[in-house]
Amino acid sequence: MMTYYLFSALALLAIAWFIRAAVRGHQRAMAERHRLLDEAHDLLREPGMTLAPDQFPVVTGHIADGRRVRIELIADTLVTRRLPQLWLKATLIESEPLVRPAIGALARPTGSEYYSLVHGLPEWMTPPKTGISLLMRGDGCATREHESLFGDHVQRLFADPRVKEAVITPTIARIVYQASQGGRAAHMFLRQAQFSLETVPAETIKQAIALAESLSAVLSGAERSSASKAA
Repeated sequence: MMTYYLFSALALLAIAWFIRAAVRGHQRAMAERHRLLDEAHDLLREPGMTLAPDQFPVVTGHIADGRRVRIELIADTLVTRRLPQLWLKATLIESEPLVRPAIGALARPTGSEYYSLVHGLPEWMTPPKTGISLLMRGDGCATREHESLFGDHVQRLFADPRVKEAVITPTIARIVYQASQGGRAAHMFLRQAQFSLETVPAETIKQAIALAESLSAVLSGAERSSASKAA
């Protein structure tokens, strides 16, 4: 009987140790996750940080011209035949709504991109010829000039294989950009998404913001033309 109680006590101690180790491991992982966008703070004016429900950081602030930008991270693990992806989403918020349509392009679409704005646009559009599969959609308000200007820009934009999505609407310009790729061993054997970076490099964040700024200016020529005709 004494041996039974001894083994029971040892089993309980072992379970308690494993639970404590798991809790500490989770806390450490969350603390590391919270630091992923630390380098974004020095790139923005009046930066602020909150946490998304998945505990990834969300950094907001202003760029040099005063427009607000929102930086987020998305862990994409839904496509099992490829390595997990950590996407950086840079959303540039216009100071006031602009007279332009909503148009977007998504590279290598699988239909599982739950974070995509392109999938929510109602009208299919013919994408420009690129070396990758591309889905392009809009809200039905684009003119031929809009489509041509956006298509030309998309060809240049998606020459960078790290660009996943580009969308403009009257109120925002958004870029989804690869920040990291998950480790192969953890994905293959443990089905886990482990990204080997302590923080997203400042250059990666700066590049995503710059691409969002250039995307915002894509239809400026068409907007000036429309304003002249209206006058």
